[in-house]
Amino acid sequence: MATIDGLPPLREVIKAHDLVAKKQLGQNFLLDLNLTAKIARQAGDLSTCDVLEVGPGPGGLTRGLLVEGARRVLAIEKDPRCMAPLAEIAAAYPGRLQVINADALEVDVMAHLTPPVRVVANLPYNVGTELLIRWLTPQVWPPFWQSLTLMFQKEVAERIVAKPRGDHYGRLALLAQWRCDAKIVMHLPPEAFTPAPKVHSAVVHLTRLAEPRFPADETLLQRLTAMGFNQRRKMLRSSLKAMGPKIEAQLVEAGIEPTARAEEISLEKFCALSRIVARG
Repeated sequence: MATIDGLPPLREVIKAHDLVAKKQLGQNFLLDLNLTAKIARQAGDLSTCDVLEVGPGPGGLTRGLLVEGARRVLAIEKDPRCMAPLAEIAAAYPGRLQVINADALEVDVMAHLTPPVRVVANLPYNVGTELLIRWLTPQVWPPFWQSLTLMFQKEVAERIVAKPRGDHYGRLALLAQWRCDAKIVMHLPPEAFTPAPKVHSAVVHLTRLAEPRFPADETLLQRLTAMGFNQRRKMLRSSLKAMGPKIEAQLVEAGIEPTARAEEISLEKFCALSRIVARG
């Protein structure tokens, strides 16, 4: 059976290396190479970029990235069983694939990457959101990456792109949209994966902004949104009362009804409130 790159089909690779997906590692393998190449294309032109991939597994998306012309791919994989099949891909693309057997949460990726960098990954379910938050909250902005093209459970993807008054709107939407343009670019059914998860998946593409969308004190913005959304059913004058006796007047100054709830408030108004609270 012919494949897009002349390497063996992924089902054969998985069988040859006895790669049964492990639930504890959040593994669900994408075996359709035409589909993985399509995901790679959502990241844009990769020919002038290094690409960071987390959780490549047997290398389906890795192969898609290389076929689509990625200048170089750094793949970080925690499962040592995947090293052999990934080494076979590296041999087929000399100098274009580096594989590190490690936990992605512990790797200094910029020691291995040359800018510009794009991140493209079918993230393991158990660390996906944590990695996204780390990439969105570096000490210095703009970050090391130009864009993130990431697969999540559909519900997480919808939380990233949600708008006020929607069921999925919350802190993750505010965090992502404060510093990025974010959109869902693909939907995938459970049967696209092996083993099939119980949920649908979606690919989100985030493009960094040069500066945050609205000026705000980051620490205060995080605190205000945490307090507001941790008690989403409460009016803001109640959920934010720990901010001090001025909070009701500060809400009014920011153009926010004190009786409103966090899920009704736009990013712009949360940022305005953070500036007012910072002023004291």
